[in-house]
Amino acid sequence: MAKKLSIASVGECMIELSSTGPDSWQSAYAGDTLNTLWTMRALLPSDSILDFVTAFGDDGFSRRQQTFFNEHGIGIAHSPVIPGLRPGLYAITLDGYERSFDYWRSQSAARQLAVDRNALRQSLSGRDLIYFSGITTAVMPNEHLETLFDELSAARQRGARIAFDPNYRSRLWSDQKFAMEVIGEALSLSDIVLPTFDDERSLYGDENPIATLDRVSRSGPSEIVVKCGSDPAFYRLDGDGGTSLAQTVHTPVDTTGAGDAFNAGYLASRLLGRTISISLREAHSVAAISIQSKGALTPHAKLKSPCIPSKSN
Repeated sequence: MAKKLSIASVGECMIELSSTGPDSWQSAYAGDTLNTLWTMRALLPSDSILDFVTAFGDDGFSRRQQTFFNEHGIGIAHSPVIPGLRPGLYAITLDGYERSFDYWRSQSAARQLAVDRNALRQSLSGRDLIYFSGITTAVMPNEHLETLFDELSAARQRGARIAFDPNYRSRLWSDQKFAMEVIGEALSLSDIVLPTFDDERSLYGDENPIATLDRVSRSGPSEIVVKCGSDPAFYRLDGDGGTSLAQTVHTPVDTTGAGDAFNAGYLASRLLGRTISISLREAHSVAAISIQSKGALTPHAKLKSPCIPSKSN
């Protein structure tokens, strides 16, 4: 009997408010690492174990988050409940196809996801893949970062592969130097890195995606994919590299979470043993589907579209 895949995604689930009119809003859930795990849930075999590793408040909204995960086949492992805290909140305002964001996350329970080292260790134990992001690290108190990195490193030594998206957001960091230090440490313990070129150029001043590949490679990861929006991605695997074939969507509805969906398509495909070229093709397909729906979490039925290569390929 084939071993069930086991994946943990570490980060923050926020309440998402999206505008439906001049004075009307609808709510949902989102967060970069959740968006990726959500999409992987639709792409991987149904018996795969997918857990979102975070921390919850003890309020009704936090309980509804947990119910939502359970209803959609996503576990929470040993994620702690922190009395008195609440989920973070953000609002999306769309202007045409582009969006702007406002955040309320200073009291987010997810900031405390590493407060219980033993719970975090148990949550990361026995995984095939652990995924986290620069946002995961940016929202955490500085004193908890060492715990997170120690437990990720220990899980890696036990056989887990670590995937990381730097996902640099300047507003979340006190300064660029500190962001570089933290992201640099994250890169050094990662096997797969999935940066976005615009983010890397903003933080490091990279002139082109090749410069990003070169810089990230020096930190140790063996598998790197540099996302370039609707343009082809650049990749490097064990020293060999190339570019992907992008997929154009002429009438996007909402680009929220497109990069997260790309990561999901790529990681799911690699977990299923596909080549990097096939995995990149699937990544672009999944991202293209995601931007044709509103909100960060694309309905699973749409993600199982025939335009995505079948799981038998």
